[in-house]
Formats: sequence, structure tokens, C-alpha cells
Amino acid sequence: MTSTTPTSAPAPRTGAPGTAGAPSAADSGTWVLGDRTVHRLGFGAMRLPQTGRALVPGAVPRDREQAVSVLRRARDLGVNHIDTAAFYFSPLLSANELINRALAPYPDDLVLTTKVGPGRDPSGRWLPHGAPGDLRGQVEENLRQLGRDHLDVVNLRVVDEGSVAEHFGALAALRDAGLVRHLGLSNVRAEQLEEARSLAPVVCVQNPYGLGAAPGQDALLRLCGEYGIAFVPFYAIAGRGRQNGAAGPGREHLPPEAVGSGASAAQIRLAWTLSRGPHVLAIPGTGDPAHVDANVAAGALRLGAPALAALDTLHVRLGRERAEEEARTGPSASADGR
Repeated sequence: MTSTTPTSAPAPRTGAPGTAGAPSAADSGTWVLGDRTVHRLGFGAMRLPQTGRALVPGAVPRDREQAVSVLRRARDLGVNHIDTAAFYFSPLLSANELINRALAPYPDDLVLTTKVGPGRDPSGRWLPHGAPGDLRGQVEENLRQLGRDHLDVVNLRVVDEGSVAEHFGALAALRDAGLVRHLGLSNVRAEQLEEARSLAPVVCVQNPYGLGAAPGQDALLRLCGEYGIAFVPFYAIAGRGRQNGAAGPGREHLPPEAVGSGASAAQIRLAWTLSRGPHVLAIPGTGDPAHVDANVAAGALRLGAPALAALDTLHVRLGRERAEEEARTGPSASADGR
């Protein structure tokens, strides 16, 4: 099977990140994703094509040159793992095409991870989830937009609790055909991961996770670690704000042991997320060049034991409150295709 293992990590640092010159994604450590070594602090492209809420019809397009500059800045800071999808677009901009314009010809160390399953029509409205026979077309759409002849990693986005065998089997066939190098899963449960692993190697699981995440996600994170599978949280900063942007606790609501580092609330949340295991990879997204530097700097932040313990306690409490709320009102509907 494909090896997915951690490699060397930098010497731990404490205190506010980014205070000694430009930050570097290398400070977050590395992980071997399939057969490619990536820095654990990556970049998510969902927010690039628009300002404000993402993945909705009529989203306000971002300035094209600003989006391109964000991608190039991320690369300058050592980011070599970018998460994207063909359905990340606004009326005028597509994340994949922005990546192509900003970064092609692609550096040898750059790993582009895409996802398939969801689809949007040209106006931005969601289409029915793709059937197994639709996945080749979705893979080819990503290839066209990115200007590639193969995709490094493709995640199957799952939208229900049923079997993933037909869909994942279709992707495994595309891997055998050479269109895809490695396969992953997104928004899955443990039993779906087990089913997929029986069909083909799984190199990553991309699920919603961060401070206050649903309690079941912690068990899946640990299971991925046992299998040597990368766990890649999305919405680690946005939390329950999802495609609307950050909605997690601000500095005033974080434990005093954590805010003493001088880092921002977003940086603390990212650093805590990375602390959950050497197999955890973060992919914070932004369209703001200044936020790129701040996010990458979070990869160098090493929270001390008192701060981690206090944040762990907060995580459990927020997760319990979330579970109690969803028991009363039902789980939040997924309206973003993730």
C-alpha cells in the first residue's frame, strides 16, 4: 500500500509567530501524502474566487490580481499543498483557473488536491450529487482547468451515510487509468472509510474539524492516525460559520493560558488543530494577502502544555454543547457541497 507517514518536524517554538522575519510553511513540519512530501500548513482555495460568502449564486467576485497575488505569496512562504475544486467559483473567477494562472508551470514539489461528487451549474446553483458515472467527467473538468494531465489527489465528497463503494470504485478505476495518483475521502464516517480502504488505498480524510467540532470527529482523527492516513480539517478557523467565514471564539473567549502567546484567535485555533497529531494537515483559506502570512505563521506556533490543556477542555465543552443543540434542533444542513 502507499506510504503516508510523517517526516521530520522543526524544533518547537513558543510565543507569537512571525516575529523574526517572513514566516515559512516549513515550520509546521511535513507529512508524506501518498508519495509526496508536503508541509503540514497548506492552503484552501474556496475563498479565492469571491469576497464574502462562498459557493452561492451571485457571489461578489474578488479582484483577479489580488487572488493571483495571494496564491503566489503562499508559494513564496513555502506552501506546497493546495486544496481546490472545480465547483469553487464565482460569476467571473474559478479557483482552479486562478491556480493555473498564478502557479503554472507548476513547481515539482506542489501537490494539488481536488474533490469530486458535488457540482454546480454555470449560474452557481447546486446540481444533484454526481453518480459514479459522472466522476470521470468531473475529474476531467479539474484537469482542463488546472492544465494537468493527472491529478495528485482526488477526494470523494460524501453527502450521506450510505455505501461509498460504487463511487470510490469508480475513482479507483480512474487511478488505475493514470488520471489520478492518490485517493481520499471528504465528509465521511468511520465505516465509510473502512469500506473505501477495502477497495483502494486512502491517503487522506478531509472532514470538518476545529475547536468545538462534533465529538465523533475526534475518534475519526485518531483512527486516521492509527492507519497512517492524513486527517485534513476544513473550517478549522471558520468553525460553524462554514462558507460565511470565521465564527469561532475570539481571543476574549479563549483561555488566558492560550492568549498569553500573543497570537491571534485564528492562529491559536490553527496551532491547536495541528497539535492534534502529526498526521493532521491544515488548509486555511483566504483571499487577503496579509492573512496568508498570518496563517502560515501559525504553523510555527507551539502552544505550551497549560495552553493545550485549557484548549482541550474548551474543545470538549463546545463539542458537548454543539451535540446537545443538534439533539434539540437536528444537525446543521450542509449547503456548501463540502
